[in-house]
Amino acid sequence: MAAEDLPFEDEWEDASSFENSPILLVEDRGDDVFLVRRALDDARLITPIQVVFDGEQAIAYLDGEGKFADRSEYPMPELLLLDLKMPRIDGFEVLRWIGQQPHLSSIRIIVLTSSEDIRDVNLAYQLGAHAFLVKPIKPERFLHTLRCMKIYHI
Repeated sequence: MAAEDLPFEDEWEDASSFENSPILLVEDRGDDVFLVRRALDDARLITPIQVVFDGEQAIAYLDGEGKFADRSEYPMPELLLLDLKMPRIDGFEVLRWIGQQPHLSSIRIIVLTSSEDIRDVNLAYQLGAHAFLVKPIKPERFLHTLRCMKIYHI
């Protein structure tokens, strides 16, 4: 059965397991940050979101380096929303780095990108992504992805 065929009585129900779970959004474009925040708001997810703007900042955040060492201000995320095409260090390199950090294996990773290239999709999954969504993000599609991740214990 395809993920989109799974039965859900209410498009907005059962996202509560992700509420209050920290999310790290790695996105270099301000307008896409706005749209992701709006999708989360539309999905009625109440969760803290931290935003970094490139792969280098993402690695520093996850590694607790520099200003990110204060975990009360910068909590370890349970969900990583990762753009692929970014300056400095791209999303693929972030995925490679995460794959070499055993203590980060519990972080769920959703790639958010404008790329529909099947090679990007395949490489993201090979490097450890749990889901792949093409921008612009629709709230119902985002919630559906979160539900599928919960159902399949990802």
